Amino acid sequence: MFKAVIISKDEAGQHAALEEISKSKLPEGDVTVRVQCSTLNYKDALAITGKGPVVRKFPMIPGIDLAGIVEQSDHPEFRIGDNVVLNGWGVGEAHWGGFAEYARLKGDWLIPLEPAFSPEQAMSIGTAGYTAMLCVMALERHGIAPESGEILVTGAAGGVGSIAIAILARLGYTVVAMTGRSSTMAEYLQALGASRIIDRGNYGEHGKPLVKEQWAGAVDVVGGQVLANVCAAMKYRGVVAACGLAGGMSFPATVAPFILRGVTLAGIDSVMCPKAERIEAWQRLARHLDPAVLSSMTQSIALTDVFPASERLVAGAIRGRLIVPISSN
Repeated sequence: MFKAVIISKDEAGQHAALEEISKSKLPEGDVTVRVQCSTLNYKDALAITGKGPVVRKFPMIPGIDLAGIVEQSDHPEFRIGDNVVLNGWGVGEAHWGGFAEYARLKGDWLIPLEPAFSPEQAMSIGTAGYTAMLCVMALERHGIAPESGEILVTGAAGGVGSIAIAILARLGYTVVAMTGRSSTMAEYLQALGASRIIDRGNYGEHGKPLVKEQWAGAVDVVGGQVLANVCAAMKYRGVVAACGLAGGMSFPATVAPFILRGVTLAGIDSVMCPKAERIEAWQRLARHLDPAVLSSMTQSIALTDVFPASERLVAGAIRGRLIVPISSN
């Protein structure tokens, strides 16, 4: 038997609780992992609270990220005792995830844990940090360099935004942090490497198709009207790496930034990202993200605390990252 957070659904609705389950109930897969640590992402919080249509199959163990030790493997790339990381692939949505002491998974979904990181540090990074690195890589691929100009990061106090700021600053970019909590988060964001802080303010309101050119690049986790206004303020041939929809799925913009300024809108998908690119992103994180930075943005919570923490995360009351240590053995 092992402990796990289980999301179930009946006539009364969706419910989440900590339960004990037999290992015989684990889903199909060619690698069994003893989970050492997971992390509470926005998507996990939506699943647990039922405030978003995340779960596609019931019952479900949430947790789109995990780090752990291989306990059993029929996959040629992994052996018993290997340290591994998983991000995405529908885990925690359609396949049992990381909020459990054990997980059975497809080996093709796993990558080796970078030696630079402990399981806890890897989960401090998690899908948020891995996505942030994918965004930085997209800016680089499209020719945005430190000398190109300022890089805007929206949703800056969240997980993706926090790590994006730290990476970009480490690489020599001038980073501007946008947040709706500028009065309380300025010191935190500046410590991560932001050169200045701007309030989300009018970026959430309907704006003009084009405004004064400001940003050479941007990492956007908000979507909606904020993303539209960010695109309108991009410099000629600027690049926006869009990876989130915290502000909504709509995109109330015009084609003006794209056909008059040559702006690129680069979509970032972390869930189904090819394995080679995942490995590159984690290798880059090991080189360019100072592990000491992680401690300033990370809180540790028990598995029993994911329920109230999910409510706070959905409400926008969490700064940085929440890790969930599960096993130290």
